[in-house]
Amino acid sequence: MIKTIVVGPLGKMGRLITQVAAESAELELVAGVGPQGRTYIGGDLGQMTFGRTLAVPIVDDLAEVIDSCDVIIDFSTKEMGLDVLRLAQAHHKALVCGTTGFTPEEKALFREASENIPVLYAANTSKLVNVMNKLLQLTTAVIGEETDIEIVEMHDRWKKDAPSGTAKEMGEVIAHELGGELTNLAVYGREGVGGRTPGTIGYHSLRMGDTPSSHTVFFGGFGERLEISHHSTDWRGFAKGACDCAIFLAQQEPGYYSVTDVLQL
Repeated sequence: MIKTIVVGPLGKMGRLITQVAAESAELELVAGVGPQGRTYIGGDLGQMTFGRTLAVPIVDDLAEVIDSCDVIIDFSTKEMGLDVLRLAQAHHKALVCGTTGFTPEEKALFREASENIPVLYAANTSKLVNVMNKLLQLTTAVIGEETDIEIVEMHDRWKKDAPSGTAKEMGEVIAHELGGELTNLAVYGREGVGGRTPGTIGYHSLRMGDTPSSHTVFFGGFGERLEISHHSTDWRGFAKGACDCAIFLAQQEPGYYSVTDVLQL
C-alpha cells in the first residue's frame, strides 16, 4: 500500500481525492493537512470530508506527519503549495501538485526539486483533458500555422486565477508545437480598434455563477473552423486522475513527470 497524505482535504478537489483514495486498493491515507486555525484540525479525515470514519487525523503542520508517507497529493493554495514543495524536497517524498496560479518563477522551483524527488505537476489531472491536449498537439501540427487559434474557458465565480491553469497548459502545448513560447504568443482579451495579430493565441475567460469547468479551443480557417472542447459535469474524474498520478509517482525515480507519462500518451 502506498502511504498517502492529502493537503487541502476540505477543498473542492481535496474532498473527492480523499474519498477516491479511501476507496483505492493501492493507496493508504495516513493524514490530511489543512491550514492553521481551521476548526476541523484534529478531526477525523474521513468524517470531515465525506462522513465515514477512517481513523486518520487532520493536522495543520505537514512536518509532523510527512515521514509517515510515500507520496503527497496537494490541491491547496499556491502559498501553501510552496511550503509543501519545500518540505517534500527536504524529506525526500514524492509530490503530486495540482494547485494552479503559480508564476513561471515559482513553477521553476518544482523543476528544480525534481532533481532530488519525483514531482508531478499538473494543472489538470483529468484523463480526458490530457487526451484533449494530445489532440491539440496533433491538430496544431497539421493546421496550426494556417488558422487563427482562440481559447475560451469558463468557470464558476469563485475561480481565482484567469486564465485557468488548464487553459494555460493547453496554450503551452499549442505554442510549443508552433515552435514558440506562450508568453510571446498569448493575447488576453481584446478591446479597441485593430485587426488580429497573426500567429497569436487568444484567451477569453468567463466567470459566472456555478458554471462547471469548460474549455474550448477554436482553430479558425476561411469558410470553416474546428472546435475541440472538454466540459466537466463533476470533479470525480479529476480526483481519480490525481490518485492515479500518486500511484504512478510513488514508483518513480526523481524527475519531473506529467499526466502524459501516467497515461503513456
